[in-house]
Amino acid sequence: MAPAMATIAALFRAKGARLTVCETGDVMPAINFLAVFAAAIASWIAGAVWYGILGKAWIAALGWTADDMKGPDGKPKIPVGPMVLTFFAQLLMALMLAGIVGHLGAPSLPNGMISGALVWLGFVVTTITVNNAFQRKKPMLAVIDGGHWLAVLVVQGVVLGLMG
Repeated sequence: MAPAMATIAALFRAKGARLTVCETGDVMPAINFLAVFAAAIASWIAGAVWYGILGKAWIAALGWTADDMKGPDGKPKIPVGPMVLTFFAQLLMALMLAGIVGHLGAPSLPNGMISGALVWLGFVVTTITVNNAFQRKKPMLAVIDGGHWLAVLVVQGVVLGLMG
């Protein structure tokens, strides 16, 4: 055990607390990193399909026009930077969701799907709704973006549940 951790453990023991989990290093379950990567790819594709279908409604909910989506040359501009950022964010989300699913025991389809949906309900849709309300965005924006993140987390939960 590292000296700093030993000192912290000694302080907690003096107060009567147990740090067995920290002392043994068994805090995180084993994570299948291939499953995490597959979950990130699958959820990124799900998002592309989601906004491919709801793109016009999303642009309207933002209060934008088709011209706002064009570059200086007048051609449609593909937002490459945000798309790359989205992939890495979804990779991190899949890693964290894998940790949550792993804490429930052996990964399974129900554990993955339910965990993804509950993370969405407890953290994602609440945050989106509050942020959009304070920014005075149209409620439809929260519906579209919230639905996207629900799809992302449930798809990730499915992949992680099946691949472990």
